[in-house]
This record gives sequence, C-alpha cells and structure tokens, in this order.
Amino acid sequence: MPAITLPDGSVRSFDGPVTGTALAASIGPGLAKAAIAMSLDDKLVDLSTTIAHDAQVRFVTRKDDVALEMIRHDTAHVLAEAVQSLWPGTQVTIGPSIKDGFYYDFFRNQPFTPEDFEAIENRMREIIAANAPFEREVWDRDDAIRFFEDKGERFKAELIRDLPESEPISIYRQGEWLDLCRGPHMRGTGDVGPAFKLMKVAGAYWRGDHRNPMLTRIYGTAWRDRKELDAHLHQLEEAEKRDHRRIGREMDLFHIQEEAVGQIFWHAKGWRLYTVLQDYMRRAQTRGGYQEVRTPQLVDRALWEASGHWDKYREHMFVAKVEDEDKTLALKPMNCPCHVQIFRHGLRSYRELPLRMAEFGACHRYEPSGALHGIMRVRGFTQDDAHIFCTDDQIAPETAKFVAMLSEVYADLGFEKFRVKFADRPDTRAGSDHVWDRAEGALKQACEIAGVAYEYNAGEGAFYGPKLEFVLTDAIGRDWQCGTLQVDYVLPERLDASYIGEDSARHRPVMLHRAILGSFERFIGILIEQFAGKFPLWLAPTQVVVASIVTDAEPYAQEVATALRHAGLQVEVDGRNEKINAKIREHSVARVPVILVVGRREAEERKVAMRRLGGATQEVLDLEAAVASLSEEALPPDLRRIQGM
Repeated sequence: MPAITLPDGSVRSFDGPVTGTALAASIGPGLAKAAIAMSLDDKLVDLSTTIAHDAQVRFVTRKDDVALEMIRHDTAHVLAEAVQSLWPGTQVTIGPSIKDGFYYDFFRNQPFTPEDFEAIENRMREIIAANAPFEREVWDRDDAIRFFEDKGERFKAELIRDLPESEPISIYRQGEWLDLCRGPHMRGTGDVGPAFKLMKVAGAYWRGDHRNPMLTRIYGTAWRDRKELDAHLHQLEEAEKRDHRRIGREMDLFHIQEEAVGQIFWHAKGWRLYTVLQDYMRRAQTRGGYQEVRTPQLVDRALWEASGHWDKYREHMFVAKVEDEDKTLALKPMNCPCHVQIFRHGLRSYRELPLRMAEFGACHRYEPSGALHGIMRVRGFTQDDAHIFCTDDQIAPETAKFVAMLSEVYADLGFEKFRVKFADRPDTRAGSDHVWDRAEGALKQACEIAGVAYEYNAGEGAFYGPKLEFVLTDAIGRDWQCGTLQVDYVLPERLDASYIGEDSARHRPVMLHRAILGSFERFIGILIEQFAGKFPLWLAPTQVVVASIVTDAEPYAQEVATALRHAGLQVEVDGRNEKINAKIREHSVARVPVILVVGRREAEERKVAMRRLGGATQEVLDLEAAVASLSEEALPPDLRRIQGM
C-alpha cells in the first residue's frame, strides 16, 4: 500500500499501485487539469507512471521552469510526425530540446528549405489539435531494430544497436506515429499548445562526423503561450537590428577576413572605442591598487605542462616549433602561469600581500571555424586579466573590493543589474577533494562576508578552483557571462609559488583569478549591441561631426573642429558639396551622437546648430558654450566623479 508524500508534507495512502494521473485527480480537478508531468523521488516522469511504493511526488505544471523543456521536446516529436506524414520516406534521427527551442535532424534526398515551413506548421497544428496521448512502451531490443529496419529507418536502428545492453528500449506513441525516446513526455500532443514557430534550416552530419551522411536540421522555438513566443520573436528581431557585425560595418569599426580567421582588423574608429575602454579600465585598476605587467606571447610547453593547462587546453593552443633549439612553444591561451612567474621572481614577504597583478594580456585560442561569431567569439583576444596573490584571511576583503569595483564598472558602462553564479567543482579537475573543500568553503564565506547573493552553477568551476560568474542582462533581456572571480590553491602549489610569512617560514599564497570585462573584443561586441551603436558621448568613436551647409562656411567649420579637439573630443569635419540633409542622414546611420551644423550665419555670429542623434530638432549655441558643454559631457564617468561633477 503506497504512502505518497506531497510537497506540503501531507501523505496520501492507496490500497494499491496508483498512476500520477489518478493521484492528481484524487487531490482535485484543478490539479488534474493543470499537471503535465510529475517528479517522483526527484526524477521527472510521465503522469501515466505507476507508483507502487512509498514515494515523494511533486506535480509539474506549465508554470514550472522544467515545463519549457518538456514543451520543446514534445514539439520536436510533433515536428517529426508532421514531416513524415507530408514526405513519406523521410528518415528521422534525433530531436532534442535546446536553449529557447528544439531541433530535429532528417535524412532526405532533397533537403528541406524555409519554404516548406508553412506546410509543416499547418500539419503540426492538426496533430496538436488531435491531442493524441503520449504512450510509453518498452520493446525487445531485437524486435525494435527489426521494426525500424523494416521501415527503412536505418539511423534509428543504429541508435538502438549502440545503446547499452542494460538500457531498456523505450518507445513513445502519439496516435499512429511512434519514436525511440527516453522521455518523459506530457500527457498528449495537445499539451504542446499553439506557441511554436519553425525558425531555420541547417546542414548537420550524422553524429557530427563529416564521413557520415549530411542531414537537414530544422530548428524551431516553442513557449508556454503566445505572449512568451511573441516576446521571444521580438527579442530576436531586436537582436538582429543590434547585430554588432552589421553595426560595426555601418560605423566603420572593424572587419574580419579569411587571411586571419578569428582575428580582428580594428579600423581607426573601432580602435578609438577600444582604447577609450582600455584607458578607463586602466584607471579603475590603478585606483584599485593593481600593478600592471606584461608577459610573453610565446612560452615553452614545459610551463603549460607544469601548470596543467597542456593536458586541459592543448587542443585549443596554437603551437610553434623551434627547430634549432628542439623546443615546442605555445601562444599563451591565458595569462595566469606567466603571472606566477613574476610572483616567483625574487623573495616575497607577507607584507607585500595582497599583491594585485593586472595585464591586458593578448591571448590566442583555437576555436573551430563554425563556433566563431563576429568579434564575440574569436581566436585572438585581449583579457582585462588580473591575479591577486593573498592569504586565506584576505580572500573575503579582496572579494568585497572586487565586487564593488565590478559593480561600478558595469554601472558606468550601462549595466545596472547583474546576477552571480557560484560554479563548483567539475568532474575533471586538479587537486584533491580536501583542496576543493577548502577553496569552495573560502569562496562561500567570502560571499557571505561581502554580502554577495548567488545561485549555483553546478560542476562548472575551473579545473583548478571554484568561481563566481557575473552575468549581465542587456537592454533586450539577454544574459552575458563576463566577469569572474576564482579561488585557486592548485596553481601556486604546482608552480611552487611561496612567500615568507610573519613566522619566517615559507607559505603558499592563495591565487584569485579575476576579470571584469572578460575579453575586450567580446565585451565591445556586447556594448555595441547594448547601445545599438548609439554610445554615450564618452564612449563614442566619433563624438562630433561638424557639417558645413555651404562652402563659404568651411573655414569656420575647421575652426569649430579645432576648438573641440583642443577640448579633448574626437571630431570630424564634413565639408563635402552635399545637401545638409544628406549629410545628417549619413552621419546618423554611422551613429554619430552630435552633429554641429554651420553655415554663413553661424560663421558670422560664431554659433553652431547642435543636432543630437535621434532628435528631430536642433539647438543654436555660442561656440564657446557648445565646446564647454560637450567637453564636460564627454568626460568618462570615473573622471567626472573625481572632479565632483
């Protein structure tokens, strides 16, 4: 007689085995209608699952986070049925849920195209309206292989052959259609609902191997309701408008070409943006007590072997052979081992701790060409990297200082809110469990003392230590993990870093790895999309354009530009023989924040007509007043604070 404990602590007893469906009905008609699955002793299962023993049960409704994954998984099954009903003979392979949606891979002589989407979506709506129940069956392995082979489904047959002998062959039916699947599923196809859309097609090799057949992958998105779907589609539309690659072209910031895959050609305007951001970070680090250093690009593999990075990151390293010295060097993929070498150079005292060492370190990592994305995912990048060598007692105050610094930087750059994730030990790691217990305990205590609230990101720590991940939310609601703080007891031990303590004995320092922006390249890409290229004046690559209406006004336009440059602004003069409205349109597309229009009258009166990006009106100011106002507005926020503005 099973006794079933519910989340509120109440217990329901039954004379015999009971399904989740029957249990929900016994509690009330509202729950029976709302429940789509259940958690049985912390395992997600179908409502049709029979409970024959004492257990803890929690019902899942569409409001639960896990419901989204189930909706997307079930939508993938509906997609597969729709495709096979419209194009008999098409073979199905796999169709998982993914972030924001799902996909399904199909094998067909003629690949699918977006023009097929309307017919597929209409058939999917028919399948959803039929609300066929999802029914799980367990088949004999040989019978399942024979069944799919007889249907011409050789990919499914191959999947079954490769499953472990101990794994049951789970088949799910939805009406007349069926598929190999572990589950769980919702009650029926009707639970998918109307909030789905097919998005794109792509090619994908079977099992990711180029030697295997090419499949057509159909991507889709699915949500709880139309409101969520519309919000997601709006976000995608906004993201396309803000795409840093398109805006980068329109603003003439950078380009990437085949002769340097994954590396950036910064144009003059883009490099201005880069250096303004770097100068800002340099000032922040100087105020924070950091010493800036510079370490080599090419380092002998012996150092990477000693640090553990060779085993962990070798496949991502660019390697160079020095034939006459019989050496193997690697372009550094990160800076930390090199910073330990500086710490080890000479005898260190506890009086020097905490020692904060920063580097705008140029790093290189091999990324597959398919993973590259504009300037956000590249092979050559520069980190705002720093390492703090300290004692155990200094971990908490250094964490507090770092979080305060990071918060100020993010706010200055337009990000008022961020979340913190605590990433603990991964499966593959260096160091003993004792060392990890110590590091995780120290970081949790530091968060408590510093007042840092966090959520867990289980198993995602660095191979040498746990970390805090700082996640920004941008203007259209997307999350970006940028900053990080990691506690490391492993690297100082491996690379023999030590200091002389107050007791005159040698001690190992704790090494805190920290970054705020992460990589300049990726963060600039995020900034471009955050502001849609419409930067605040202090960040704008070109801050002011002085545009003349007539040729006679060009000498005055040059005088205005000179005055602004002397005040520290980045200025261009547009004296072309073009209509002023055409000039304004062109510079607006280039997202120049301020256009100063000058003609004969402005030259005679020593005035300027100021137009703001996106504004429909203009303001006429004396030249001196305009220069003073713009030079004050163009001050970076940290310098503004220092000057008490």
